[in-house]
Amino acid sequence: MKPSAPLHIRHARPEDAELIAQLIKELAVYEKLENEAVAAPEILKKNLFGERPAAEVLLAEWESETAGFALFFHNFSTFVGKPGLYLEDIFVRERFRGQGIGKALMMELVQIARQRGCGRMEWAVLHWNPARKFYEKLGAVPMSDWVVYRLTEDKMQRLQ
Repeated sequence: MKPSAPLHIRHARPEDAELIAQLIKELAVYEKLENEAVAAPEILKKNLFGERPAAEVLLAEWESETAGFALFFHNFSTFVGKPGLYLEDIFVRERFRGQGIGKALMMELVQIARQRGCGRMEWAVLHWNPARKFYEKLGAVPMSDWVVYRLTEDKMQRLQ
């Protein structure tokens, strides 16, 4: 399904920090992780648009209303010898689902990855998330041999 003319995808700007924080909160509610979403607009502004941006955000607008977002950054594959595009989060607000917005965001990310010479795109998905079927239709495959590990900020502080 190809989205119609009312859809516009753009790169976020510093003045979008509050909107991005709101979208992150909505995503956290969807993922049942509300307590983990602590990113405040000023933190996002510094880390997304500051001296050394750590990630980028695409905003999807449907008839001038924010419909969703994708937050991504670059990683590097030692085996491929090229940068990769890592999709940290993609989210479409419930009332906008079924319009092709998620697919349009993914296709925009694919274009960015191609333009930047990326060797691959990767992302993690919760086991229960029905979007897994959507990703597999695009040709993505789950990496079942790999286990994701995480050190949180407080755990890193303890490793002195």
